[in-house]
Order: sequence, then C-alpha cells, then structure tokens
Amino acid sequence: MALKLGFIGLGRMGQCMVPRLLAAGYDVALYNRSPEKLPPLIGLGAHASASIAQVAAYGGLVLTMLSDDAALAAVTQERGGLIDSLPAGGIHVAMGTHGVTAIQALTAAHARAGQVLLAAPVLGRPEAVTAGRLAIIVAGDATAVASALPVLTALGRRVFQAGSEPACASALKLANNSLLACAIEALGEAFALIEKSGAASRVFHDVLTDGLFACPAYQTYATLIADKSWDQVGFTVALALKDIDLALAAGSDAGVPMPSTEVCRQRLLGAIAHGDRQRDWAAMALEQARASGLA
Repeated sequence: MALKLGFIGLGRMGQCMVPRLLAAGYDVALYNRSPEKLPPLIGLGAHASASIAQVAAYGGLVLTMLSDDAALAAVTQERGGLIDSLPAGGIHVAMGTHGVTAIQALTAAHARAGQVLLAAPVLGRPEAVTAGRLAIIVAGDATAVASALPVLTALGRRVFQAGSEPACASALKLANNSLLACAIEALGEAFALIEKSGAASRVFHDVLTDGLFACPAYQTYATLIADKSWDQVGFTVALALKDIDLALAAGSDAGVPMPSTEVCRQRLLGAIAHGDRQRDWAAMALEQARASGLA
C-alpha cells in the first residue's frame, strides 16, 4: 500500500513537487487556498481535500510549500490549522523559505501540541524540481528526519542534514539565497560595464561560464541577463525581496553586518518601483542597467 501524506501549497514549486511524489508511488492528499490549481494534479492521481484538517488526518505527515511566514502562520496556527489537526506525533515538513524566528516559534508551538516540525527548505528553481536536480536542507528531530527522508529523497538529487534545530535549516537557506542574490547583482554590474564599453554581452557570457564561474548559478543567471530574459520567471522579484528581508533580519538578530545583501535589497526595491515585481529576480541586472544609463 502506498504511503499516505499531505501536501499544502500549490505555487509554482508545489505544482512541480507533487508530480514527483506521485511518480514515486506516494498517495498524496492536497489542500490549496486557490482550488483552481488542483485539477491537473488530481488528474495525475492526487486527492483533493476540503480542509487543512482533512490533509492532516490523511497520513500524519504533511508537507507545506508556502510563500511566506504569514501563509505559514495561517496554515498552522489558525483554527482548524495543522496545530489543531495533526495527530500526536504527526510531522509537519515546512519546505518554504521562512524566517529563523518564525521557525523557532513554530517549532515550540508544534512541540506543545505533541507534534514535530522539520524545516526542509529547497535549493533550486521549479525546473530543477522537474529535472530531479533539486537539493533540500532538512533539520529537526532525528527520528522524524529518518521518517521523512524517503519522501525528501523522492523530490530531488540530494538532502543535506543540518542538525536537530529546524531553524538551522532556515539560516542555511537564507544565507544561500543572500549569496546568490549578491552573485546576480554583481553579474548585473559586470554586464552593464560590458554593454557600456561596447563589448559583446554574449562573448562575456561565454567567458564567464567556461572559466572560473562555470557553475550552475552563474551559468543560469548569466544566460538570463545576457538574453534579457526577465520574463522567464523561476523566482520573482517580490519573493526575492521577502527572502532578502528575512536574511537581513537574521543577520541583525545574530549581530552580523550584511552590507552586500543590503545592496541587493536596494536593487530589488528599485525593480519593484519600476513595475518588475513579478519578473524574475535576474531583473536586478535590469535595474543596474537603468542605473548605468542603459535602456
């Protein structure tokens, strides 16, 4: 009999993750605040649930892929949410990118209810999920991690285990996103210099991705910037700003100055001011181009 589990949150990432779980043989019950996203996945064999409580009762293991801390709080702590509905010993795997303090508070709330929280944020764009290249950072109770590990393994190529405190996984994800944002912002500066100097952006792209910067992050974003593919969206400017704000808050709480990350925040704010909220966060390079006097 297929293992039953629940899944809440059908944004772009969630819609890519559920088919992989189904293909791996899991029996998945779905809940989403926007029910119009359910039919394609129901057609693949998932089951629709009318409430969070139904999902929580389905198998005792529930994955959430939610956009921000407010959505996580609503799904877990409002009446009829996961804290009310998960059985004793039930496991909630929070796979979105959330703040360190939010995960710490939720860990305590689940523990008071006799439940377990695992933080398992993902590393990769939606296409990485579909291609099986997703990486996942998981942290929390070791027994719960062992129970969830086959599910996480079905979703991607590698699972990094980050210890017994769920908030550590959040800190690692935020640090990763902060560093990637800095790389994208720096790429924007470099491409603006190339363009204003009259050199060929595509040649610079090839120099980067065949040399010292021949790694997925630079290959992906150098291509988006060289092609000006701001509308090939894997991660929006709006969501990037949310993550950068969370990283800066974590840095403030820990007493860690993050000046480069603050520069990225300014680029993201500028992009939003220019109407780029729903474009890919590679549009930081477009904002740099504007600041450089380029069209």
